[in-house]
Amino acid sequence: MQIKKILIVDDSSTARHFLLDILVKAGYEVISAESGDEAILKVKAEMPDLVLMDIIMPGINGYQATRTITKDEATKHIPVLIVTSKDMETDRIWGMRQGAAAFLSKPIDAEVLLAKISELSTAG
Repeated sequence: MQIKKILIVDDSSTARHFLLDILVKAGYEVISAESGDEAILKVKAEMPDLVLMDIIMPGINGYQATRTITKDEATKHIPVLIVTSKDMETDRIWGMRQGAAAFLSKPIDAEVLLAKISELSTAG
């Protein structure tokens, strides 16, 4: 599956702008959400090819939003890449158990992020 449209989910405007800049320069169409609740609504409305999901957010956290997206018949085909400052092995395992396709720890390296997106693009 060719990844063209990416949804960035992060409550930090700084993090969203950082990721947006990297992705737009790489030629991706980018949309964003500031919360897990908004992410679930945008995934259903926009049907992105990939979701970059932060974990620590007010309301529905990234784990809950990932689980909702990956268990829903309409959206389960959309890979979720967790992008978080939580970098313990237990965080990674829990994220994958919620249905995440991959897990990256902040601070994000642009080359590593783009390589992971490319890997997910060829995996689908």
